[in-house]
Amino acid sequence: MPLRLPNNLPIYSFRLSNLQFVSKISSVSKSQGQIEKPGSLWFVKVVCTLCVRRKSSLKKVLVSDYLRNNLNPLTACSVIEHMISSLHNPGLAFGFLDYSKNMLNLVHSVETYSFVLRVFCQVGIHDLARQVIGLMRVDGLVPDSTVLGIVVMSFVDAGKFEAAKELVLEHNGVISWFVTNKLLSSWVRNNQVDEAVALFENILLRSRSYSPDVCAFNIVISGLCRTGEVDKAFKLFNQMRNFGCLPDSVTYNTLMNGFCRAGNVTKAHKLLNKVCMVDECSPNVVTYTSVISGYCKLSKMEEALVLFDDMIDRGIRPNTITFNVIIDGFGKIGNVSSVSTMYNKMLTFGCTPDVITFTSIINGHCRVGELHKALNVWDEMNRRNLYPNLYTFSILIHTLCKESRLNEARALLKQLKRRTDIVPEAFIYNPVIDVFCKAGNVDEANMIVKEMEEKRCKLDKLTFTILIIGHCMKGRMVEAIRLFDKMVLVGCVPDSVTVNSLVSRLLKAGMPKEAYQIRKAVLGVRVPQTDVLCSKKIDIPVAV
Repeated sequence: MPLRLPNNLPIYSFRLSNLQFVSKISSVSKSQGQIEKPGSLWFVKVVCTLCVRRKSSLKKVLVSDYLRNNLNPLTACSVIEHMISSLHNPGLAFGFLDYSKNMLNLVHSVETYSFVLRVFCQVGIHDLARQVIGLMRVDGLVPDSTVLGIVVMSFVDAGKFEAAKELVLEHNGVISWFVTNKLLSSWVRNNQVDEAVALFENILLRSRSYSPDVCAFNIVISGLCRTGEVDKAFKLFNQMRNFGCLPDSVTYNTLMNGFCRAGNVTKAHKLLNKVCMVDECSPNVVTYTSVISGYCKLSKMEEALVLFDDMIDRGIRPNTITFNVIIDGFGKIGNVSSVSTMYNKMLTFGCTPDVITFTSIINGHCRVGELHKALNVWDEMNRRNLYPNLYTFSILIHTLCKESRLNEARALLKQLKRRTDIVPEAFIYNPVIDVFCKAGNVDEANMIVKEMEEKRCKLDKLTFTILIIGHCMKGRMVEAIRLFDKMVLVGCVPDSVTVNSLVSRLLKAGMPKEAYQIRKAVLGVRVPQTDVLCSKKIDIPVAV
């Protein structure tokens, strides 16, 4: 029987000098109780040469008979190791593994299979690794938990989640919880929470051979909270003790943060009170800060301060994030005196103010019309070598435009242009573009648009609408039409304000044909009825 290696086998060529070959030939020899005969290295090289020249040398029946009579599992392992480490050709090694098993009826050892699996996973040949496991299954062999763990984790790292899941299901009870948790965690990080929940609830928790740990529950609970399914996460939390798992501080912190993000701060506070009564789990600064942040986002500052004082009474020191959320909360309701008080208390506790702290203070001053104080804080940031972030620029630019201090707002945009670390968004530019258009200076507005595009900032619906109306007011109808065409072309759907504003001005300009074309162009596009210009107050978020 001639050697028939798969014709469609991919050719792999790797420099494997940096790999640690964890399966040594000597260990295989000891496990099998075999001793290599003199001249075996010569035989290995002959076999490798025959395989490399398989199209010509191996078509003779005598060659197959010779190999069948002289190959043993130990020598075959040596051949495979030589093909990988010396010839740098894992594909050739797999072809020989497959041929010697199926055509020469050679039974390979578990050690040989494990060695091949480790190498294939290390160099990222996952398709062949899957086939190797299939060959093992035919021989009634199963990789041990360590090798299976390496294979599954390699599949997960490569983003092959479905293949990793299949291996977990096929070898349920053999694969360790650490490996399973990595698959669950990777699903959650890649926004495939439903997959993680389905595997955990429907398969793993129902398996008698799987014992979940606290980490597994925390991963799935975190995923559910991230997608807003906090009630479902809470039900899973209540099941933990049934599986011998006690919730830890991560569990409680995740749930409380989830409830706060969903606006249910009352339930988060009740959970905090429960944590305080649990002996095996003590609340920490993260626990308190999550609930304090929830109250601040709802502008319930009295409740936030009560909780803040309770935290200090329990001997838990607040950190910079704790002070930031409180300062931001007071700033958003315009209580600048409380902002100042909390800032001074922050310094007393030895917490270092950061860019978020100063951005929140600037926001508070701007909301109550104290632009001069906001600019003083901006100067203080520069003295401390703190670089303003996206929201710092946005808050000041928006306020400067409201105060008609256009030159200063334009200067900030130019400063932003020099910041290579910030990719700005359209809401930063829109107020300045709007003021220039209303002042009739559409050329300057167009220059700002050019700067936006240079910074890879996409124009949004409001940007296009401002520009279209601005050009119409200057009588530059052709440019307004071009802007509308560009808006549709880039996939920015115009709303009723954009369409009606352009059409009405075209009709007033004596361009009914063009107005008809605009109407016709949007017939196939659903035009939202929301008025993008109706918002008189822009609530700019501050990341905390």
